[in-house]
Amino acid sequence: MRSTDTHLIARARQVILALCISLSLSAQSDRDLLNAYMREDMTVWKAYVDNLNSEAQTTSNSEALNYLYGYCGYIVAEAKKVGNEALLPEAKRYVQQFKSQITNLKSQMPIGHYEMYLSAVYVFELRLHESIHPVKAMSLAKEAVKLAPNDPIVLSYYGTSLFYAPKPFGSKKDALTYFQKSERLFRDAKWHDCWWRPATMMYIAQCHDKMGNTAEALRCTQELLKAYPDYEYIKRDYLPDLIRRTR
Repeated sequence: MRSTDTHLIARARQVILALCISLSLSAQSDRDLLNAYMREDMTVWKAYVDNLNSEAQTTSNSEALNYLYGYCGYIVAEAKKVGNEALLPEAKRYVQQFKSQITNLKSQMPIGHYEMYLSAVYVFELRLHESIHPVKAMSLAKEAVKLAPNDPIVLSYYGTSLFYAPKPFGSKKDALTYFQKSERLFRDAKWHDCWWRPATMMYIAQCHDKMGNTAEALRCTQELLKAYPDYEYIKRDYLPDLIRRTR
């Protein structure tokens, strides 16, 4: 066999392998991504969002933005940990990609999602010291709720904004109200594999906990594990701590 033929065959195999990997990533189901979230394996999410951010996929999937949003939250939090400063350029790159994507996909998003995601961009940039727009972030989150008062993702995001905002901009009590309304809407079976649902249930427990009602926090956490028994952080860290504090 001539060397040129061998080279062409090897090149064809590389192309086929790359295509198979691309198809595999694009075919990731919500269940696969939810399971990765439960296992705290964000490398799966990274591979998924990197595939979406490739040139061929840049403006193709507004629904997948919730995973890019989630990964940005993860990588920003990781970059802010002591000793992880080397991750800061990567975190900034993902936030910039997220910002570009929401601009490209604005017309395709459900109502209220553009305002919600833009609010998140300001929060990420604030944490990375790229810009300072805390008031604008909160006002956009509030605007998203006005536009989509029955969208569980929007309600959960607003609850998160209130949960983390310093007084007088937010409170755990107000956050709980929005998380609970969000969770009632999430109970529809179609939302079971959406990672926002277990995250919202976790925040409900944490709101009760922060407000001093550890017994109710424990009950909510046990309910969460009935629905999502593989939630690693809850099993390993949060539930044992709650049990210890309620004894």
